[in-house]
Amino acid sequence: MPPVLLPVITTLFVWWFSTGVILYLDGLPPRTFRWSFLGASIAFGLALCALVGIGARTTPAAAYAGFASGIVCWGWVEIGFLMGFVTGPRRSACPAGSRGWRRARHAFEAILHHELALLAVALALAGISRGAANQTALGTFLLLWLMRLSAKLNVFLGVRNLGEEFLPEHLRYLHSYLSRRAMNWLFPFAVAAAIAGAVTLWRSALATSNSTYITTDRALLATLLSLAILEHVMLVIPIPTTGLWSWGFSARHGRPATALPGK
Repeated sequence: MPPVLLPVITTLFVWWFSTGVILYLDGLPPRTFRWSFLGASIAFGLALCALVGIGARTTPAAAYAGFASGIVCWGWVEIGFLMGFVTGPRRSACPAGSRGWRRARHAFEAILHHELALLAVALALAGISRGAANQTALGTFLLLWLMRLSAKLNVFLGVRNLGEEFLPEHLRYLHSYLSRRAMNWLFPFAVAAAIAGAVTLWRSALATSNSTYITTDRALLATLLSLAILEHVMLVIPIPTTGLWSWGFSARHGRPATALPGK
């Protein structure tokens, strides 16, 4: 088996499965949200503890553990956002007539607490990983954060597919901050930069001089970035994706899957 094949398969499965789990939990009745968030918080704490233990380890298993920890930390923030615990001080639709910087300010207010939570987790991971040989968790989280930020900016500036079917009913007001158009000026630059990063990671993953840890780490990150690029492409090309997670949407108790800003 090629050394990069297992990391690729692992990333594909984690991307698909973790997205479905979050959609399913977010589709349950609101009374369950506190318990789901509590469970996610416990997993988040365990992930941080695990990072302390694997910091000095540079084996493929340690790379997978770091990757899983980064995904759990990301998932904790996402669950907090989608369930409405960590959003922003503005919890209403964009005021009518808002344009330019005023609209941008209102949109930022709607997700301010979420962005601060992401920053706090990134700083925590950076602190734990400082000086450590194993940087996979930090790399995973930062890559997800950067590509999600790009997706948010693009749906704000305008794309063809806004992904509103992924947003739960209680966050439907966020649709008013998004714009629908064929494309925006940022999109080609964001995708070009992401492709350049993916090429760099893939070249590193496929280098024959790598240690097994480096090969696993780079392949995990390269696959994750490639999936993020695919998600960006799906913002401008009408490709239905909800079928991939039909089991995740099934928890909405017959409510129509209506379109999420991006993972």
